[in-house]
Amino acid sequence: MWLRTSIKRLPLQPLLTTITPIRTLTSLSTHQEREQEQDPYSLMKEDPIQVCSSLWVRSFSNQTHAPFSNLTGFLSKFDLWVLAYQRSCAHFTGSFPPRNAIHSQVLRDLLSLQNAVVRGRFSWNHKIHSYIRSPNEKPLTEFTSKRKIQSILESNAPCFQDRVVQEVLLLILEPIFEARFSSKSHAFRPGRNAHTVIRTIRSNFAGYLWFLRGDVSEIFETVDTDVVMGYLEKYVKDKKVLGLIKLALGARVRNQAHGGDCDVTFGKKKKKKGPKKKKILNENEPKPDPFWLRSFFSFAPEEAAKVPSYGHCGILSPLLANVCLSELDYMMEEKIIKFFRPSKLDSIWRDSINDGSHNPAWPEFVPSSDREKTRKMDYIRYGGHFLIGIRGPREEAVQIRKEITEFCESKYWLKLDNSKVEIEHISRGILFLDHIICRRVIHPTLRYTGTGGKIVSEKGVGTLLSVTASLQQCIRQFRRLGFVKGDRDPEPLPCTPMLYSSQAHTNSQMNKFLETMADWYRYADNRKKIVGFCAYVIRSSLAKLYAARYRLKSRAKVYNIASRDLSRPLRESSNNSAPEYSDLLRMGLVDAIEGVQFSHMSSIPSCDYAPFPRNWIPDHEQVLCEYIKLDNPKFFCDLLRSIKQEGLSLPQDEISDIVWDYKTLGVWSKRSDGEKELKNDSGKEMMTL
Repeated sequence: MWLRTSIKRLPLQPLLTTITPIRTLTSLSTHQEREQEQDPYSLMKEDPIQVCSSLWVRSFSNQTHAPFSNLTGFLSKFDLWVLAYQRSCAHFTGSFPPRNAIHSQVLRDLLSLQNAVVRGRFSWNHKIHSYIRSPNEKPLTEFTSKRKIQSILESNAPCFQDRVVQEVLLLILEPIFEARFSSKSHAFRPGRNAHTVIRTIRSNFAGYLWFLRGDVSEIFETVDTDVVMGYLEKYVKDKKVLGLIKLALGARVRNQAHGGDCDVTFGKKKKKKGPKKKKILNENEPKPDPFWLRSFFSFAPEEAAKVPSYGHCGILSPLLANVCLSELDYMMEEKIIKFFRPSKLDSIWRDSINDGSHNPAWPEFVPSSDREKTRKMDYIRYGGHFLIGIRGPREEAVQIRKEITEFCESKYWLKLDNSKVEIEHISRGILFLDHIICRRVIHPTLRYTGTGGKIVSEKGVGTLLSVTASLQQCIRQFRRLGFVKGDRDPEPLPCTPMLYSSQAHTNSQMNKFLETMADWYRYADNRKKIVGFCAYVIRSSLAKLYAARYRLKSRAKVYNIASRDLSRPLRESSNNSAPEYSDLLRMGLVDAIEGVQFSHMSSIPSCDYAPFPRNWIPDHEQVLCEYIKLDNPKFFCDLLRSIKQEGLSLPQDEISDIVWDYKTLGVWSKRSDGEKELKNDSGKEMMTL
């Protein structure tokens, strides 16, 4: 604030003549330090991927979950900073620069940033004193005006050097906490996503009658700094890393609603904005997301739409949110074990939680619950939303809700009312991640052989868990994007954002959107129905667009000319002198037109019922566990001891015996008896001749 007020008080003309460029101020203040710094090329000795891999192995090998006390050594590794710079450039420019293509001046600036962080001179969102500039930022070759400095200070754009520091901290902290996170958490974690949540629900949540659907996403917006730091200090004791994160959490961020991009006036009428000029991208500036990708991101369900943002933590915010909510995961894991009360009268789950005839390839048949059945509970969380399934009476669900609200109030200072933690019965359907979890009650005939060899037939009752995509949610999303109007009987609207695109480009964009939607609803029981509805909306929207563009007046005429999948070329009826599309395609002057996918129900893939084990873990964690096991010499000693005790032979021993026999007795000793007899008969025939 003192710098901003001092700039406002200075006159404009002396400021222009006395103020040097921002880059020059930085270079002058650090010129003497750079002379004493080492050559950055001499510090690039290790492979950063190998450094990160060693930290992952070390974190997963720590079974006692002892805290990490010395992480400053990783901050001092210049190779990690180079990798963080490459990842930051990929975010800002859209391309990952090779390591050997980074300019020497950039490496010196990066080394200055590293020294500032290690020596405690770095401050977040310091836009005047920047150690390294973004690759999209133009170098300052002339004097900086007062208005330019004021616009830089008031802009909402994040600093590039902040992003580099966040990347370094993420590379260090992510493996430490990934080894300690609960398997019940699936958001903002590598190898886990919304699909793993849906598959876990299908695999593990069969047989539950009451469901608790909770929303603690308020923690993404406001969280106390002491709460976050208290959970971080349980596993990280390095004061340098903790100090950086505490400064980032405590820093104030300008309100986006009152920032430079929004026009907010008090007591004055807003001026009408003129026509928006087309923005010309710079050479290194990344292109905006295509229309199909923006449309798909707008389909994000409520549980995945909110992303945490704490101060200047940036990409560290999701990790910090998971660190805070992991305490809730640990508490629920303990309650799952305490809540389990097996019953011998139950057909499944008689002795342990893992009992039962579980078929991971299909929804599980589970008998209905009553007072004499086994009590069981399960829990899963995606971001700030969680789902709890309870097999028992409603009174126990009410008690669990009370315990969760008390826990959140005591740990997170978050007050949850009944609307934030709702209790719903399975018969009404539970909406989670835009999928409806419900059951189908069936009465199968159970046949078995009784005493005396008699075949007994009895009718039973049970449920099949069903996970279907919500058609109403899909209609609401399409209506919000402007593809349809109406709710019960939606009517498609023309896709106006693609008005000035060619037919080939428009069909290609919408095909990518439909492919992504088909993959999103991959594990829904009604996949064919929901994807067919999406294809109908997109195809009808494009038909209305083409009818307006080519002046065909109706969708029927568009389908008559371009066929059902809109793959045939369209052109205006008034322009009869235009060359034929086939001739232009042969000359390479136009692109081939793809037909809109999923125009027939037979072309839509069915639901994916691939097996999903109960205790599933991602592939990278399986590889880490196997590597740690193979790297342990005690594992080989135990394996050799068990082989000797059971009298088994190692494959290496058999191979060595075969090689030794070949050397001593020759090939003849290893031939079969049939080959030997055949050789003897051929020898006798030769003797008779």
